[in-house]
Amino acid sequence: MSDLTALDHADSMIENAWGRPIAELEKAAVRQPVEDPLLRAAMHTRSHLTVVSNSIAVHQDRLHALTRPGHVPAFYDLDRITDTASALRTAFAESNTALTAIRNLVDARENALRADGGRDAQRVRAATARTAPSRPLGLSADRPAPSAAAARAPASTNRR
Repeated sequence: MSDLTALDHADSMIENAWGRPIAELEKAAVRQPVEDPLLRAAMHTRSHLTVVSNSIAVHQDRLHALTRPGHVPAFYDLDRITDTASALRTAFAESNTALTAIRNLVDARENALRADGGRDAQRVRAATARTAPSRPLGLSADRPAPSAAAARAPASTNRR
């Protein structure tokens, strides 16, 4: 039986997809403007998975302490055991959800890299354009971004 955690699986998936170690990817994910929105989303999900993994370890330790061999739990311990087991199940579910989200982001990246022509390439370009920074790169942060051209709204008629 392997002792790999969900965080270990996520790290290996992310490292294999981007081809760089996690430490480098963490530095690249926080750069502004965002160069790779899929990497940023994967690293945000990984940070959530880190918190959930720590929560799982705490709940497991608490549950093992409450149900250690040779120990007869007191009546008031039964509620604590039930609450801890429920919190552990919830943490495992959150962990699996985060791992699935990272898997979907890795699949989306692979599909985006494979989309070199046709309708898929247009969708990738459109998604990239939506995540592009709204401020031109040379503009400083203290100056407001240029306003978008206002389009005329079609005249509406009252149909009573």
